[in-house]
Amino acid sequence: MKLFYRKADILRGAIIYSSGDTIASLLLNEFSIYRMLGIAFVGATYYAFEIPNYFVWIDKKISHGKRFVDTLKRAALAIIYFNPIWIARHLLFIKFFSGNISQIGFNIIVVGLYSFLANIPISFTANYLIQNKVSAKRRFIASATFSAIMAIYYAASEVLFK
Repeated sequence: MKLFYRKADILRGAIIYSSGDTIASLLLNEFSIYRMLGIAFVGATYYAFEIPNYFVWIDKKISHGKRFVDTLKRAALAIIYFNPIWIARHLLFIKFFSGNISQIGFNIIVVGLYSFLANIPISFTANYLIQNKVSAKRRFIASATFSAIMAIYYAASEVLFK
């Protein structure tokens, strides 16, 4: 399988992931320029490489046909990718770039698990739409935008429901 790492995805990953996380950090009064730059780096490197290539793999694994079962499989494969370990890794990046290295521990895996389980209906629906209604060229930007919105939602709910 040919791997992709495109300039457009690098730029979009940097901007979208750091924008969503920056809004979330501002809502929580946790803004840090190092965190913003770090998440931009992660969005431009890890995420801009991993996510589009995983979506290409899904395209090769499951046909983009009209069968309903195939559309569900595509969404399921996407949600499996964004699993509790992926969420925990993202939290690790946030803690690291925020300078809160002492807060990195097993607890982030637990938070990743709860976050994953609590958001299965929303994530499955969003990933269903992204995998089945968005063109392959636009899937990364759609997925990154959804992730940014979710980061803002988590911060807003923490502020609103204290």
